[in-house]
Amino acid sequence: MPKALSHYDRGGQAKMVDVSAKSATRREAEASAFVAMKPAVLKALPKNPKGDPLEVARLAGIMAAKRTAELIPMCHPLPLALVDVRVRLCENGVAIASKVTTTAQTGVEMEALVAAAVSALTVYDMCKAADKGIEIREIALERKSGGKSGTYRRRKR
Repeated sequence: MPKALSHYDRGGQAKMVDVSAKSATRREAEASAFVAMKPAVLKALPKNPKGDPLEVARLAGIMAAKRTAELIPMCHPLPLALVDVRVRLCENGVAIASKVTTTAQTGVEMEALVAAAVSALTVYDMCKAADKGIEIREIALERKSGGKSGTYRRRKR
């Protein structure tokens, strides 16, 4: 039987989870995203007239993680101790990895996912003039630790 969804009350209305009774503990999450693009677009990245798409995407991901509670309705605002976003060129696209750490009463999975997603969207925005067919793929939580549910690690497919 699947676990009950925590963001709904008994009447089925969406609610913010009350974390006031939880202890603040160290929590960490890592997420990833992949932006698939044609080799010609990858080759043109260093000449992008808007600037370095990878650096802009990295900064956008950091900024987005810090604003997650403003974007996702039931997320708690959290004091983030670390937001690290890494963006690298691959053979057929751009790989993005985010890591977020806090000491708080709830986890940072959403912050890590938002960082990866917004970084991917920024790569698209910076490169869309070259190809509208760029695809954002595989936004996923890779790992999380801390809290009552403990450690999670995504299985590789």
